[in-house]
Amino acid sequence: MPSPSHVSAGGTVLSPPPTAGDSGFVVSQKLHVLPATPALLAAHTLIRDRDASREVFTTQSRRVFRMLLETAVGLLPSEPKEVLTPAGHVFTGLVLTENVCAVSVVRAGESLESELWAVVPGVRVGKILIQRDKSTAQPRLYYSHLPPNMEHQHVLLLEPMLATGGSLLAALDVLASAGTPSSRVIAVNLLSSPPGLARVMEEHPDLTVVTSSVEQELDDNAFMVPGIGDFGDRYFGTDGGGS
Repeated sequence: MPSPSHVSAGGTVLSPPPTAGDSGFVVSQKLHVLPATPALLAAHTLIRDRDASREVFTTQSRRVFRMLLETAVGLLPSEPKEVLTPAGHVFTGLVLTENVCAVSVVRAGESLESELWAVVPGVRVGKILIQRDKSTAQPRLYYSHLPPNMEHQHVLLLEPMLATGGSLLAALDVLASAGTPSSRVIAVNLLSSPPGLARVMEEHPDLTVVTSSVEQELDDNAFMVPGIGDFGDRYFGTDGGGS
């Protein structure tokens, strides 16, 4: 049995890289799963509850988003910087050394933007709209509007659900066409599935992924188990549920 190991918030046992787990995917050094702390588990308990109000769901989702984004920004290139405190003393901290922008996969990805601006004030945000083509069942690009000079940017790719991986792969193709290789992309996901991670990281082994949970599996409808339901509908209040 590999050791040490930890359990993600979705119940999947994760082992140190490059150990392959029972779920059939390799836990890559590029995969960063938030530790299942009491604070994270408490937030997951609330957002996974099917009876949670929209207010509870959105508030607790943003709580996890802040954790994810702080982790993602901490992976960006940085260097030491000294500042003078109001008391006249020198403090040595860190400052980002390269340009960073974000790209939201509409519409669910837009839910991370308010927390993003709190973590990285003034960051530019691009948009990509990808939907499944009903005739082919494949992801189709409908719209993209990206910040300038993408070839010189590190990108935080905001997509809360990494289920089959199709939308994320399509978004990575858009970024590559704009000059941003996957080695300069950090995908930020609330939940990720083992098959989705395996598919994406097989095609883009240099992609960095930050997630709060690796789920157990996908069901027959490509929803994650134990999952969260339709994130976009629950977050934006279009699921027909109460407030």
